Amino acid sequence: MFFINLPCVFLVLKIANVNWQSKLNKAAHHTSDYSSTEAILRRGQAFSITLNLQTAVQSGDNFTFIASTGPSPAESQQTKAIFNLSEEGASGWSATQEPSEPGCMNFMIFSPADAVIGRYKLKLQIVSGNKVSSTFLGQFVLLFNPWCPNDDVYMANEEERQEYVLNDSGIIFQGLEKYIQQEAWNYGQFEEDILDISLAILDRSLNHQEDPAVDVSKRNNPIYVSRVISAMVNSNDEKGVVEGKWNGKYRSGTNPLQWSGSVTILRKWYRGRYKPVRYGQCWVFAGVMCTVLRCLGIPTRVITNFNSAHDKNINLSIDKYIDVSGKTLHLTEDSVWNFHVWNESWFIRRDLGSFYDGWQVLDATPQERSKGIYQCGPASTRAIKEGDVNLDYDSSFVFAAVNADCVTWIHYSKKRKERIYSDTRKIGKFISTKAVGTNSRVDITANYKYPEGTSKERQVYKKALKLLGVRRTGKRTKIRRRSSVAWRQNMTQPAQKPGISGKLILDATPVIGQDILLTLALKNLISDFKTIKVKLRASAILYTRKPKAEILQLSRSIKLGSEEVKEISFKISYSQYKNSLMDDRKILVTAVCKIKQGASLLVEKDIVLQDPFLTIKVLGPTVVRKAVTVQVTFTNPLSEVVTDCVLRAEGSGLLKEQLRINVARMAPMESSTVQFEIIPYKSGTRQLQVDLFSIHFSGIKGFVMLDVAPAQ
Repeated sequence: MFFINLPCVFLVLKIANVNWQSKLNKAAHHTSDYSSTEAILRRGQAFSITLNLQTAVQSGDNFTFIASTGPSPAESQQTKAIFNLSEEGASGWSATQEPSEPGCMNFMIFSPADAVIGRYKLKLQIVSGNKVSSTFLGQFVLLFNPWCPNDDVYMANEEERQEYVLNDSGIIFQGLEKYIQQEAWNYGQFEEDILDISLAILDRSLNHQEDPAVDVSKRNNPIYVSRVISAMVNSNDEKGVVEGKWNGKYRSGTNPLQWSGSVTILRKWYRGRYKPVRYGQCWVFAGVMCTVLRCLGIPTRVITNFNSAHDKNINLSIDKYIDVSGKTLHLTEDSVWNFHVWNESWFIRRDLGSFYDGWQVLDATPQERSKGIYQCGPASTRAIKEGDVNLDYDSSFVFAAVNADCVTWIHYSKKRKERIYSDTRKIGKFISTKAVGTNSRVDITANYKYPEGTSKERQVYKKALKLLGVRRTGKRTKIRRRSSVAWRQNMTQPAQKPGISGKLILDATPVIGQDILLTLALKNLISDFKTIKVKLRASAILYTRKPKAEILQLSRSIKLGSEEVKEISFKISYSQYKNSLMDDRKILVTAVCKIKQGASLLVEKDIVLQDPFLTIKVLGPTVVRKAVTVQVTFTNPLSEVVTDCVLRAEGSGLLKEQLRINVARMAPMESSTVQFEIIPYKSGTRQLQVDLFSIHFSGIKGFVMLDVAPAQ
């Protein structure tokens, strides 16, 4: 027996297969929850691959790795990286060989902390003597990395990373400033297809259509990526994900109130060949954007601003006009919403400076164009708090949403109007988000502004007026900077005091299907005798406070002696409001109190009709891959028979698809019980949401948190 030593020039290394060490890498990169067999990695961090060989490695073999992303990879645009073993390439990528068993080679590959995110192809080029071979090793997805100190999205606190990146369910706050409600939302960023859909959203943007290579090259920057997502979550400028609708019926789509998570919406858009999903309102846009940004690795949370100003002309003054009966007149495009929901994402601002690092406001709800497109943000919360309304992006619009002054006028004619209400503190109340680790509400108003009424808060407001060039009339000038005397005069002058005070009081909790009992209490603040003409009005409104239907009008005349208090009790019956009420069950009650030869008083009260509770019981322990029964009990809240109800359930890690159960008939005030099975497929804390919908009433919603044990 004898051996012939063949020169390495004739031998080319052959690879039998590539092991992407999926389980090991996913654990190290905090991507184990993604429902995908693909390698999902985070930038700025090493990952392992193993090559199983068919031929032996020759001593003179040279290895070169090529990582590329996008349709036109180029080193000049950071979309292609060429790097050799043990040498960091110019791109910041590098590879090292690790100890290995015979017949295989282990490599550690390092991506830079500012790498472009997206789906990559990895090739290995081997030079053996004068032979060159190239082998395709496979694909991987690279994400932002909040665990990497050099990544722009780095978040130092592990509990916050768990909440704002890895938590796939949450709470969105809605309602009124004095009646804040919890609504559960299934973000589901790790569910099947959601990562592919999130990347597809980037590839459908106007930026990508215009120049794919440039667009992909900018995806290393969370400022750029988050702004593109804010444009793409709404459908206004391209075939974005959700079509907004705030008026009319929703027969050609889904009522926004009936959504309870992002997964169904995103899959519907993707599977429907990018046809916008109908319909959404602000909390839907925010929920979907939170899903996409968390999926891509950007720490994100959902924010609710109560009494949120939509300042169309950005003059920091919201003017509302009513007639003598209290009816809202549409003489301005400004408005104050009961609440508005947007997002905050966490990253540094290399474009603005480190002072503005941290939480950045993003809003996908299509309200106003920004640089020609319906997008909003990222606007630094620090910039908003300090009144730096001249900074990118859209800080002036967000500043107005939380800081605008509110002025109400009685409009008598084109030549005559009376200012009856002026408030510098009404806008931007109880700015809320879900707490880290629990479902409780955290008030973050202090992140957006200094305490209302303080000299610092007014100082910031004046600074913003000056930067915006707003005159005393509320009109904007072309001059951006003027003398301090000029902009100081812009402050809204207080309305003439009417000499009486008033308050609308609910006599009992308002419940859908029952009469609403109210009392108007009026007090004479001075010694003079007064005669007051009161005009009461109740209107069904949207959460944007836009009136949709008149429910009730009453007129009364009342006489008040010196410092006397009198009450007017009145009722809004179920029969009066049942056909007028909008789906979000809101009623605005106004009382215009006209004093003879004196100023008028406006008293307002927003009412949300409450639903009966929906009770959810899980009848047994929850364990991965083990069926368990869920029992749901609910009540028809109406004094009439209800038909065609649908019970829906969803929850990431609990149900792969949304579950729907028909509930045929419910007698007046009848309680019903429905049971169904779930088979959890992920362990940990999980949120199960159950909603009951009918054409007779808007959704009754409930949720329960489950601790799912690993498979035994």
